[in-house]
Amino acid sequence: MRSFVGIEIGGTKLQLVVGDERARILDRQRFPVERAEGAEGIRRKIREGLQRFRLHAVSAIGIGFGGPVDHSSGTILTSHQVQGWSDFPLQKWVEELTGIPTWIDNDANVAALGEACYGAGQSHSRIFYVTLGSGVGAGMVIDGSLYHSTRYAEMEFGHVRLDKAGRTVESSCSGWAVDEKVRNYVAEHPGTLLQELVAGVERGEAQVLGTALLRKDTAAREILEGTADDLALGLSHVVHLLNPEIIVLGGGLSLLGDPLRLAVADRLTRYLMHVVQPGPMIQISSLGEDVVPVGALSLAISKLLSA
Repeated sequence: MRSFVGIEIGGTKLQLVVGDERARILDRQRFPVERAEGAEGIRRKIREGLQRFRLHAVSAIGIGFGGPVDHSSGTILTSHQVQGWSDFPLQKWVEELTGIPTWIDNDANVAALGEACYGAGQSHSRIFYVTLGSGVGAGMVIDGSLYHSTRYAEMEFGHVRLDKAGRTVESSCSGWAVDEKVRNYVAEHPGTLLQELVAGVERGEAQVLGTALLRKDTAAREILEGTADDLALGLSHVVHLLNPEIIVLGGGLSLLGDPLRLAVADRLTRYLMHVVQPGPMIQISSLGEDVVPVGALSLAISKLLSA
């Protein structure tokens, strides 16, 4: 049985996995990303991680990179989080290191592919995936293939404007944006449940919303509904332009689960023209934190089969 390697290169974590022909993860290595070490530090960890795997049985390698890439040449264009990646030929570097065919794409794109092939988007032909993490990214899969534009960037959903003043989906709906909403509320309302829950939390304040919602906290509900409303407005543009069958919500914020999903689905319908109502199905990612590694495996598998 053939095996594949999937690599996730993010701004805070690096993951290397080995998977089978169904993108099931068989082995895993995870490393923190030390930004001070730059891209060279990440490449050193990739080299060390690959050496620990038995690569003689590996048929192909797929990589999901957290930033814009030229997928046709396998070159990193830049990273907004880690220095030293600009114009780096990552695909060539890995192939020379391993002797194994390698393909690379943006991490949101490979996540979309993973959800389409092995996650919540299975059995659907047009899948739009949104990652709600430190930033907001997206990818589109049509009939099993990633949509790519004529240039290097597509589906930049986080940069969709919500008003003429420059407010964007990312500035309003990313994990960091919701963290700030929670911090601001706590600063203005001492002695509340949210202040109690965020005590001792150094970053990622949005994670406490789930607990607060279970305890029927009004402030948590208001933050969730405001975020869902902005996200739904942004997604209405996606529906009017592309009208996918399903929209899959992933990333850290999606861990809020059904409260987020239902709020987005309810508000999305309100922003849609009548002929496309009620709009696409809204689902939470079924691959969770494995969405990029599984997507990277999916990329390797699909590219090898089509080569």
